[in-house]
Amino acid sequence: MDAFPAFFPLTGRELAVAGEGEAAEAKARLFASSPATIVRLAGAQALDPKAYAGMVLAFVAGGDEAWARAAVAAARDAGVPVNATDRPALCDFTTPAVIDRGEVVAAIGTGGGSPMLATMLRHDIEARVPEGTGRIAALFRIMQTEVRAALPETAARRRFLRAALNGPAAEAAMAGDLEGARERLRAALSDSPGMAGAVLYIDARGPADLLTLKAARALAGADLLVCDPDAHADVLALARRDAERLATQTPAQLIELAAEGLRVARLVTTPAWRTEQAALNAVGVTTEVLPIAG
Repeated sequence: MDAFPAFFPLTGRELAVAGEGEAAEAKARLFASSPATIVRLAGAQALDPKAYAGMVLAFVAGGDEAWARAAVAAARDAGVPVNATDRPALCDFTTPAVIDRGEVVAAIGTGGGSPMLATMLRHDIEARVPEGTGRIAALFRIMQTEVRAALPETAARRRFLRAALNGPAAEAAMAGDLEGARERLRAALSDSPGMAGAVLYIDARGPADLLTLKAARALAGADLLVCDPDAHADVLALARRDAERLATQTPAQLIELAAEGLRVARLVTTPAWRTEQAALNAVGVTTEVLPIAG
């Protein structure tokens, strides 16, 4: 990872757009739907550090090289991270291609090296992220305290939320019925059924691009990983970074993990998993193959 992506909260914040012309207007348009206050600076005003006081970010666009350098220096003197359009050497950060779904925001960056590639990838992702996705995120933000109170144990809460993301509450939120979505989520919380665990067998020989989309999603949503010693690094990289990782377990240990309601991603590299799966199935543990070769 050559650059670390970070999200700056914009509610109640100010950001500066310094400069004039189409490049400056494009930066201003980027934040038109955000809750931030956009402060426009031009000419000598943009060269005064006091003009940037309290800003969360600053963007310098247009002007000649000397003016741009002076504006960047002014923003930095005020302790504000700054981006200078088409001047990567002057940037503290680069501006990504943004997918804006309200409370769901995705950003694609290339370190300033290929904005066209970032834009192309943005279009591909936008087609897969429905417009109502942000409303689902809003629902879970609003209900976060209630969900945590009802399900204080992290693994149980994660299992509930995983199911809810594909349930009637999420469907109502996607359709714009936020009140109905809250009622449905509360009803699901009050029922709070125990959710059965499962062991998901995933071919970890690699490379990762050989995995099906279903297998990749299962890996990303697993509570923990049980890995054969030579599991491919590219496959492991698809898992959540906070998911616990264990070395190969005995069938009895896997049965105990499933009995706790955990979804276990079993990353295998040899045919020995078939005997293990048969042992789990024999005692009623839910297993799934996603899919396996060999």
